[in-house]
Amino acid sequence: MSETFEEMAPPMPPALKAITLTHVRYRRGDPLGLFLAWVSLIPVFISLGGFVSHFLFRREIQGLCFALGLLISQFLNELVKSSVQQSRPETCALLEACDSHGWPSSHSQYMFFFAIYLTLLSLKGSAGVVHGASRFVLAVLPWPLAVLTMYSRVYLGYHTVAQVFAGATLGLVLGAGWYWVVHNILVEYFPAIEESTIGKWLYIKDTSHIPDVLKFEYDNARAARKKVATD
Repeated sequence: MSETFEEMAPPMPPALKAITLTHVRYRRGDPLGLFLAWVSLIPVFISLGGFVSHFLFRREIQGLCFALGLLISQFLNELVKSSVQQSRPETCALLEACDSHGWPSSHSQYMFFFAIYLTLLSLKGSAGVVHGASRFVLAVLPWPLAVLTMYSRVYLGYHTVAQVFAGATLGLVLGAGWYWVVHNILVEYFPAIEESTIGKWLYIKDTSHIPDVLKFEYDNARAARKKVATD
């Protein structure tokens, strides 16, 4: 046999790449690392638990625009990453994350987009909350989560400080810009979306013109129940 071992060996398979949506590593025995690993999954919880359930139970155009803006932001994040191609810190080897780029941080961008957009919605009174104290709490609530998420990405070794600040800055700019687009341009099309075939089929609605949505729905639900009881 004239063939060498190398010639007889099967070809090496291509390098494998994992889907890393929830693949977050932390140092064993590090309680802070465990906590921050869960914190870094907040964007996943918001997307799956927040926007999906919001669509299923609310069907609000404002919520759909919010989610669309986050999708556009993440698409732009991937576009910038592939253009800049800045590596993650050296710890990426231990985290098995070196096959993706690090600038800007998508987690930071997501959370700061979410924070600025929700804050602007709350202050304007379009988030379904009318009372001053409740609006203030809702406006402030996302910022500690955004900062914690940004810190978690550095602490866990997935990003450098510069990368998370770049993501946060881009998220703020895109979030504020998208809020302006929605409330100065797209809002004019909300009635047409409600009256469209797909809007009627999916029960898509806009309640941003109602000052206190919670009270409005509460009063109408009670009135409907009383009407059913007396019929």
